[in-house]
Amino acid sequence: MDEVARTLASELALPDIATMTVILVRVLAAAMLGGIIGWERERKGRAAGLKTHILVSVGSALFVLAPEVAGISGGDNTRVMQGIVSGIGFLGAGAILRDGMRVEGLTTAAGIWMTAAIGMAVGMGQEMLALLTTLLAWLVVAAVPKLMSRMPAHRDGGEDAD
Repeated sequence: MDEVARTLASELALPDIATMTVILVRVLAAAMLGGIIGWERERKGRAAGLKTHILVSVGSALFVLAPEVAGISGGDNTRVMQGIVSGIGFLGAGAILRDGMRVEGLTTAAGIWMTAAIGMAVGMGQEMLALLTTLLAWLVVAAVPKLMSRMPAHRDGGEDAD
């Protein structure tokens, strides 16, 4: 019974303060950055909004952070990242709809894909890269549609013109 108790205590022990700080900063940063894109999409009434983008970003960060914390090599972690990129495609595909010759949801799918990449960057400790990329992605989904709507050829109201 002592061995079971020691094993449980070891298994459930909190990591050291430095590791815990890294985990906390990265997970919270992933949530905030995913939330920036998700909030904009939510505001526009898109199917994938705030909750979806936060979950995708945090999940992606967790998938790359957990192996790092566990001591798994960078080469092995690249296979995890390949799985995220492939798997997130299925989630994005669910957001794409075809109505005759019109295809909708491509921007939503691309946003989900981008949010996964942002989460992976944060999970790897590349918070500044993730922040800059988030700001660029936010500009694309928030500002580009306003610019496009001023162009006569893009006033058809399609999803990419939102």
